[in-house]
Amino acid sequence: MTQTEIERAEKKVAQAKARLQALKARASTKERKLDTRRKIILGGALLERAERGDEAARRIIADVTTTLSRKADQSAFDGWVLRKTTDEGKP
Repeated sequence: MTQTEIERAEKKVAQAKARLQALKARASTKERKLDTRRKIILGGALLERAERGDEAARRIIADVTTTLSRKADQSAFDGWVLRKTTDEGKP
């Protein structure tokens, strides 16, 4: 093998590694987005049940919001009140 052939092979290996790294990054981003979407859907469903009077859902929300450890998370719920709606979705 000549030096040029070795350099070309090394370049191909480097390009393949870069493509692999990009694929892994895209897969990781996609999984994070899906995880976030699931959390939003679950949280919305839990809130809806609590607002319709489901006591188990209300207890879960109360427990979670009163035991948050991070100050930034706690401040998101400052002054927040869980509203209660009728079956028609009206407050």
